[in-house]
Amino acid sequence: MKAAILAIMAGICWGVGEFFTRQVLHSGRIGPITAITVRSTVALPVLWAAYLLFVHIRGSEPRDWPAAGTATLAKLILGSGLVAGAIAMLCFYGALHLGHISKVKPIAFTLAPVIAVILGWTMLGEPMSVKKGLAIGLIVIGVVMLTDE
Repeated sequence: MKAAILAIMAGICWGVGEFFTRQVLHSGRIGPITAITVRSTVALPVLWAAYLLFVHIRGSEPRDWPAAGTATLAKLILGSGLVAGAIAMLCFYGALHLGHISKVKPIAFTLAPVIAVILGWTMLGEPMSVKKGLAIGLIVIGVVMLTDE
């Protein structure tokens, strides 16, 4: 239940945040790279404060992440940091700059869980069912219907 509540909160925050981001980008006064840079600059001190509080003070997570091993650190740096953190944000903000939030957001944020379910199934051995397969199909159909004009 805690995971679902946090996921709902993340979705709400992203929805509200991208609503403002779209307005900023369509003002013609700020470009997507500037917007990402400001977003990251503002987020970084908050993230470091959370890291210090939850990892070093409360001990909620392992502290020895530098010793996690080369493969784990490469996945963190390349997959999470470079691919999801930098490249995805550059693409997403570029799309918001060029398009409508009502099209860009559903495409980006629906494709992500579809890819995650497929990768979880094929690469991590997570269970796949007919129900999940149908849900993926319905999600894709829904986004096509939502974004097709």
